[in-house]
This record gives sequence, structure tokens and C-alpha cells, in this order.
Amino acid sequence: MPMTFAEKILAARSGRESAAPGEIVTIQPDYLLSHDNTAAIIGKISDELEEYGVARPEMHIIVLDHVIPAANEKAATNHHKIRAYVARNEIPHFFDIGSGICHQVVMEEGFALPGHVLVGSDSHTCSYGALGAFSTGIDRTEAAALLLTGETWFKVPKSIKITLKGNLTPPVSAKDLILSLIGLLGADGADYRSVEFHGSIAGLTMDDRMTIANMGVEMGAKCFAFPVDRLTREWFSDRGFEPDSYEPVWADVAANYEREIDVDLGEIGPVVSLPHTVDNVKPVEDAVGMVVHQCLLGTCTNGRYSDLQVAAKILRGNTVSDGVRLLVLPASREILNQAIQSGVASDLIQAGAVLLPPGCGPCLGAHQGVLAPGERCISTANRNFKGRMGCKEAEIVLASPATVAASALTGRITDPREVEIS
Repeated sequence: MPMTFAEKILAARSGRESAAPGEIVTIQPDYLLSHDNTAAIIGKISDELEEYGVARPEMHIIVLDHVIPAANEKAATNHHKIRAYVARNEIPHFFDIGSGICHQVVMEEGFALPGHVLVGSDSHTCSYGALGAFSTGIDRTEAAALLLTGETWFKVPKSIKITLKGNLTPPVSAKDLILSLIGLLGADGADYRSVEFHGSIAGLTMDDRMTIANMGVEMGAKCFAFPVDRLTREWFSDRGFEPDSYEPVWADVAANYEREIDVDLGEIGPVVSLPHTVDNVKPVEDAVGMVVHQCLLGTCTNGRYSDLQVAAKILRGNTVSDGVRLLVLPASREILNQAIQSGVASDLIQAGAVLLPPGCGPCLGAHQGVLAPGERCISTANRNFKGRMGCKEAEIVLASPATVAASALTGRITDPREVEIS
């Protein structure tokens, strides 16, 4: 029986020959991710942890990234509880503040191998589908149960097949592509679906694929998935993982899909997602001239080195517009080091950017860039609903790194095709 990516991997991991949409399967995930919310998760089962302990300590990955360094006593106490849990239960995969954003760290450290199943108490765990892994977010209660039992269940999702044709035309980027897809399908257009990418993926870098997979949940998807190809294997090889260290899984040619969509990449242009929903997507031309007060470059969506590099090429030798704050948020320490060594970080700082520590910071409105009433931020992040950056009376516009950098120069939303790139 031909199977999709999700059907095949869930069948194999549950010891079945096949799996069909709607069926329930029980599996042991390779890893469970949590971050600053670990304290809340273990708080649900403190008595049970004391009596039974953690079922599989090596399964639990913890990355402190949301409020780092601690912004107040509450956050500091939260971190203290997590560090105590790690020591008491001998959790081997703990990454303290400054390591980076959890999703980038998981990928850089080689936890998200092709064919692996990962779950996380963060909705953007779907990012790892860029690497051929089945990955999805779960809630805190489910994460707590998983710590005690070592296993969890899934309902096998229906699948959507997206076939890409042609290539993107710079400065159009992967962010413009995924926002365009979300605008096409809607915020609920892939609810509890597995979305597969086929066709012309060779022109998408690994960073591109990570950006696309990261935003899968913004159209309701259970998971996003790319096949393992030459670029994937090279990415892992550079990190010390040769092809014989993992077993890729991909859909059968004759697999059955609920929906199939063809996308001509050459027809994608720069777009923005206007307040206050991610699927409120418009061509950048429709937003040109809107005043911006803050520009955010980074996060788990677009905080990779290539994203900083794109912005640096636009900002090099120029200065951020008066009255505009440009915040730069590298996704990991590795990326920050790369930007420093290459001079990209210096280019951004000399242009007037404020460099933040690798973490989530302003994206969720916790600290380091909270907006004031009436302000507008253009951001490379993944969400723009009211209050997302700490103020319900502010506005967030989502865009690509190129559009954010171009807008930082003018103080208004600007088409990146209209600026000179050094």
C-alpha cells in the first residue's frame, strides 16, 4: 500500500506495516523538547517525578531561550528550578542561556536526523521537517505524561502535496514563499495535515527550508516535510553525520493525498503579512509607505547567518533611519560567532542595529523590544497577532529579511527591489 511521508514514518515507528489517516498509533519519540516552560511542565507531575523519575532522561532536550538573561525574579526562579531538575534527573541534553533558540539548537546539534520523530512543547517544533524528520508541537500536559511514560500517541494526519516549479528571483526569498502559501491556504488551510514539498527544491538552501518548515503551524499543519537530497546530506556531513548514521523516510510515488497544489516560484514576489493575522498577506506594494518604528531581524524563522547576510548587504555603508530601532537577534551562538568572524555583525552594528543575545526576546513580547501603544514593527518573525510583542495596541507586520532591512533604511515599509545591494 503506497504511503505518504507521515503515514510511512508513523507506521514504521509504531511497528505496523501501514497506517491510514485517522488511525491512532502509539510510539516512543526520539526526543522531547522543552524550553523555559520546563518548570511548568514538571510542576504538573512533581509528586510522580519524585516517586517514579523520568522514564527516558536521554529523550529530554531542554534549551533556555525565551527570557534570557532572566528579566526579573520570576524568570530567574523559573530557570533555577529547571537547572535543579536537570541535575537531579541527570538530563544529558541541557543548553543554558546563550546557546540559542531551541529549534535552531536542536537542528545544529544533530538531534533532528532524517527519519526521527521529535515532539516539543513549542508549536514551532515543526521546523525540523526541513531535515526530513517528523516533528510537531504538543501541549504541556502531554509533555508531562511523556516524561513519565516515555511514549505518546498520534492520530495519523491526512497529507497535502505541494509541488514547486522554477526558482525564486532574488530578493524574493523563502519567507515570501511561505507567507504567500499561508495567504493562499489560510491560517487553518492545513489543520492537522502533513504538508510535503516536492519538485524544484534543489534551489532552496537548507536555511530556506528551515524558514518554510518553521511556519507550517501558521497554516495549522501537524508537520511540514522536505525530502532528504544532496543538500541535506551535505548539511549533515558538515556536522559530522554521514549518510549511514540515519535512515531517510519519504513518500511513495503513488501515495494518496487529500490535496495537491502546484506553485510557480517565479511568480512569487515580495509580500508582507499585515496586522493582525498571519494569513493577511499582501504584495509589498500594497504596504509601501507605512511608517515603522521598530524593525526585528532574527528569531527561529529568520535568524540564520544567511538572513543576517542579506540584511548586511543592504545596510552596509548606510544608516538606519532616524526614529527607527533595528534589533538583530541571531538564532544561535554558532550563528552569532559566524556573523562576528565574517564582519556581518559589524556591518549591522555600524548601520545602527542593536545586537541582542541569541534567544527569543522580543518575538514573544517578553522583553528586549516590547512595543508601545501606537507603534508598528516590521519583523522577520512568524506571528503578528495583537499583543504578540507585548502590546495589544501596537501593530506587527511580517516580512522577509530583505524587506525588513530596506524598511529600516527608510523608516517606512519599502520594496527591497527598490534599494541598492552592496
